[in-house]
Amino acid sequence: MNFKNVTVYQIYPKSFYDGNNDGIGDLPGITRKLDYIRGLGADYIWITPFFRSPQRDNGYDISDYRQIEPMYGTMADFDALIKKAESLGIGVMLDMVFNHTSTEHEWFQKALKGDPRYLDYYIFRDGSPDEPPTNWQSKFGGSAWEYVPHLKKWYLHLFDKTQADLNWENPEVRGQLKDVIRFWKSRGVKGFRFDVINLISKPAVLENDLTGDGRRFYTDGPKVHEYLKELHREAGLDDVLTVGEMSSTSLENCIGYTSPREKELNMSFSFHHLKVDYRNGDKWELQPVDYRKLKDILETWQLGMQTHGGWNALFWCNHDQPRTVSRFGDDGAYWKESAKMLATLMYLMRGTPYIYQGEELGMKNAGFDSVGQYRDVESRNYYNILTQKGLSDKDALEILSQRSRDNGRTPMQWTDSRYAGFSENEPWIGLSEDSKGICAERQQNEKDSVFAYFKSLIELRKNEPLIGEGNIEFLYSEREDIFCYRRSLGNREMIVLCNLTPETVYGDFAKLLTGMSGRLGNYPDISVQTDGRLRPYEAVVYQYKAAF
Repeated sequence: MNFKNVTVYQIYPKSFYDGNNDGIGDLPGITRKLDYIRGLGADYIWITPFFRSPQRDNGYDISDYRQIEPMYGTMADFDALIKKAESLGIGVMLDMVFNHTSTEHEWFQKALKGDPRYLDYYIFRDGSPDEPPTNWQSKFGGSAWEYVPHLKKWYLHLFDKTQADLNWENPEVRGQLKDVIRFWKSRGVKGFRFDVINLISKPAVLENDLTGDGRRFYTDGPKVHEYLKELHREAGLDDVLTVGEMSSTSLENCIGYTSPREKELNMSFSFHHLKVDYRNGDKWELQPVDYRKLKDILETWQLGMQTHGGWNALFWCNHDQPRTVSRFGDDGAYWKESAKMLATLMYLMRGTPYIYQGEELGMKNAGFDSVGQYRDVESRNYYNILTQKGLSDKDALEILSQRSRDNGRTPMQWTDSRYAGFSENEPWIGLSEDSKGICAERQQNEKDSVFAYFKSLIELRKNEPLIGEGNIEFLYSEREDIFCYRRSLGNREMIVLCNLTPETVYGDFAKLLTGMSGRLGNYPDISVQTDGRLRPYEAVVYQYKAAF
C-alpha cells in the first residue's frame, strides 16, 4: 500500500471530545469531529486504546481486546465511526497493546487460579517472596516483578504491576493476538499501531543486569523480527497501515522492522530525538534542549533509513510526551512562529507525519501547580520517588510540569467557552492554562493561524511527490542554530530552512536559494533569499519554479 504521502492524526479519545457530556471523551465525540480532521487534510486517524480496561494506565492495560470500555461507548458507536470515516476517505488505525495485558484480563485471572495453560500465557517464575527472579526495573519505577503468594511465583511487568507481560514464546498466545487483528480488520479497521512492540521477545534465560535496569536483555529481543514476520504473514497485514512503537531501539533494528523486503511493519516510532533534554539519559532529570544532539539524531536516522530502505514515522509529540511548542520552541513571545517552525522542520522530512491532537493549534503544556491535578500513574509514581529522594515539593512539581505525560492529555481546545468546548461538564482532567487563548474555532477562521499553516503543510505533502518519494540531504550540519535540508527527486528540488533559536541568524542563504522561489514560510513575508537572515524561529520552504 502507498503510505509515503499520507498524514496520520492521533486521537487520545479520553481528551478529544465528549459526546455525552460526562466529562470524558468518547467514540461518538470522535465521529462528530471527523469533518474537522478531514478539513485539516489528514488521511488516517490513530485512536489510542478504548478497549475494556480498568484504566490503571489510561487504557494501555487491556482486559478484553474485543470489547469497548463503556465510558467510550458501544460497538455500535464504533461501527458508526467507521462508517463516517469511510464516507470522508479517512482510514481508522487502532492501538494494539500486545506486550502485556491487564491483570484483570480473563487469561491472567485464570493464571492466578493456577491453570497451567494460562500460567504459560505470561512470564511467571518460581521464587521466595524476598528475592525477585532478576533485578530488572519497571519503566514506571520499582521492580519489574510482582509476587503472588498463593502461587509462590513472580510475574514480569515491564510497566505497572497491573500490566503483566505476555509470553510470546507460547504459540497459542501469538495465535490469540492474530485473531484480535483479524477481528478488528473485519470491522473495517485500516491500520494498526503496535505499542512497545520491540519488547515482546524476552531471552530464554533471565538474568540480573549488573550495568543497567534490564532493558538490554529484552529490547529488540532475540526473536522479535521472527515474531513480527509471523504476525504480518498470518494476520494479513499487507493491506493495512502498520507502525511499531520502539522503546530504546536502534537504527539497525528499525531498518529491519520497516524495510519492505522484510515484511514486518511499514514504519517505526523511535524516541531518541525526544531525549535530548534528559540529563544523563534520565527523563526525570532536567536540562536545556541539546539542539546539536537533536540535529545529529534526526540526520543520522533520516540518512540511515534512506540508505537501507527503512521508513520513519515523523512526530514531535503524542499522548506520552509534553507539548512540542513548550518543549522545543517558545510558548511565550514566539509561540506561533516556533509552533509553525517545528512543524516545518519535522513534517517535510522523509517519513510519514503523525500529528497529535492539538498540535495543529499549538497547544501548550498543562501548567499544573499541584500533584493533585495529575492523573497519570507514571507521574504520580515519580512524584513520590522524587520527593523520597529528598527533592522539595516545588522541585518535584517543576520536573512534572516539564515531563509528565498529562501535558499531552489535557482536553482538546475547541472553543473559548467553558471547558474549552470539550464538554458541558467538568473534564476528567484539568484544562491547560492557555485554553482561553488557543482554540480550533478561532484558528479555523484565521489565515495566519497555526491550524492554517498545518493545513498548508499537509496539502504541500500531498501535491509535491518529492516529499514522499525523494531523497534527503542535510546542509549547514555544523551550525547548531540552523536546521536545513534539501529534498530532491529527479529534476525537482526543495530547500527547507529553519532557525531553531529566538534570535535573528545570518548566513549565505541567498547563494543557497539562487534561482528558487519561496513556497511556504511562517512569517507573512519571505525575505531570507535577498537579505541572508532568518528571523527568530523563522522557517522557509523554497523550490525551483519549474518544479511547481
